Amino acid sequence: MKFSDIKGNDRIKQKLIQTVLDQRVSHAQLFFGPEGNEKLALAIAYAQLINCTNKNLPPEVGMGQDSCGVCPSCIKYQKLIHPDLHFIYPVATTKKVTKKPKSRDFIEEWRNFLIENNYRGSLLDWYESIGIENKQGIINAEDCNEIIHTLSYKSYESEYKVMILWMVEKLFYAAAPKLLKILEEPPDKTLFLLVSEDPDQIISTIRSRTLLVKISGSDFRQENEAEDSVNFTAFRNWMRLCFAKDVIALVNWSNEVAKTGRENQKSLLLYALKVIESCTSINYGNGKNEIVMNEESQFILKISPFFTSHNLIQFTQLFNTALYHVERNGHAPTLFLDVSLQAVRLFHASSKKQTR
Repeated sequence: MKFSDIKGNDRIKQKLIQTVLDQRVSHAQLFFGPEGNEKLALAIAYAQLINCTNKNLPPEVGMGQDSCGVCPSCIKYQKLIHPDLHFIYPVATTKKVTKKPKSRDFIEEWRNFLIENNYRGSLLDWYESIGIENKQGIINAEDCNEIIHTLSYKSYESEYKVMILWMVEKLFYAAAPKLLKILEEPPDKTLFLLVSEDPDQIISTIRSRTLLVKISGSDFRQENEAEDSVNFTAFRNWMRLCFAKDVIALVNWSNEVAKTGRENQKSLLLYALKVIESCTSINYGNGKNEIVMNEESQFILKISPFFTSHNLIQFTQLFNTALYHVERNGHAPTLFLDVSLQAVRLFHASSKKQTR
């Protein structure tokens, strides 16, 4: 992956290149930005440039500085097989790996995942590609031990050993202390590149030991639009059942949602919170004037009168609490049925207040 292969983000590229020109490469950096952008691709391109043996580095930024793409190091980087390039990412047990999963157990799947998704695949895409089904992946203690063990050796052939931790917010909190010392005092010529969608979820003692590199949103939004379309359909059906007070249908709906997996459940609840935000803007701001009319926005306009000052806080707390329990492996059929019944009561109570 060369910088020239990545569209946009010119300012970030120039800053990263400048650190190489100035020989001021920070040993621990955190690349963060929204899902679907180029943060992982930029991290890999940066590492490739640092270890390229035939760098194209004119003295002034903006003159086509990049890795050569043809030296033995670059060729191995582009195939993701360089012996001094290491990856850590969230994993869980699968039919293939039944106990104590580690990132290296899934390295072939990881390489295919990156190439097939142009280095922009989502966490949910990754979970589906390795078949962890209804589990949540984490960066576990075994991987933390693996990091320490791997970096205790000298590099094989490059100047820098590079350790890329993707979705570092999934680092298991009990395993985090294992990394603190090596992050603060790494072996010589070791580069940590952490990649995250939400740095606020990263354990503060880890985050504080890194240089933050903010990556803007991607020009490619098809994946997010497709996900929102699925969530819109599911949320609309859900709210219609709540309005109808159809308890039997809500029981069936809750059972079906439980089968979709926790990441899809979290995505639906986050979408519900987004709808609440849109309704608030319509009811109490200028959202109605700014809205672009399509099927989704028409639905939000119709439902917005039912999310009022009488229940906005309760609905927000309801969906946030459900999100909390989903993340902690709550029993999904019971959880979503409970949320549904509470929504029925909130809508009913609100409509009675409006008719007075």
